[in-house]
Amino acid sequence: MSKDEADARGRELLELVGLADKCDERPSRLSGGQQQRVAIARALAMRPRVLLLDEVTSALDPELVAGVLDVLRDIARSTDITMLCVTHEMGFARDISDQVLMFDSGHVIESGPPEQIFGDPEQDRTREFLSAVL
Repeated sequence: MSKDEADARGRELLELVGLADKCDERPSRLSGGQQQRVAIARALAMRPRVLLLDEVTSALDPELVAGVLDVLRDIARSTDITMLCVTHEMGFARDISDQVLMFDSGHVIESGPPEQIFGDPEQDRTREFLSAVL
């Protein structure tokens, strides 16, 4: 794509992640949450069909987590991009998922729609985990 197209796409993506006003800012001057949102915008620049997210909020201060999760919710609602998220943010997983998988010791122990996993899990380990985090 041309430089002008790339610039327009970058500005569009910064708008999508709520950072249009930071277009000319140096990365070192952005907060952790802002840097994470820029990383999401960079991944989206490739126009992926699937976005892989591994504990996208794990290194953030608690007050920054909501902003990043809101960006991901917007992406889930406004695009047809499939998101595969590894997360301990169970409210987020329940809200945006079509399918939830519960892992224990590297193995899938339960999978199903969020209503089933969060409302009536089959496995004791899933019930224990959810009672501890919800």
